[in-house]
Amino acid sequence: MPVARVMELSATSERSFEDAINVGIKRATSTLRGVESAWVKDMNAMIDENGNISAYKVNMAITFILEEGERPG
Repeated sequence: MPVARVMELSATSERSFEDAINVGIKRATSTLRGVESAWVKDMNAMIDENGNISAYKVNMAITFILEEGERPG
């Protein structure tokens, strides 16, 4: 039975929440093997001094499967 680990990360985009999610997933899959899922825990719109949205930020939990012999910890 596989064992998984969860890592939290934040990602931002100037375009959209969906783009911020894709940025985070792309970064996670470039450094982690066995990425299984992403849970978007929180979404924030960053506001500039003129009251406009300047960026979209997501906080995510990334679940990835540990390789055989790797110990959680």
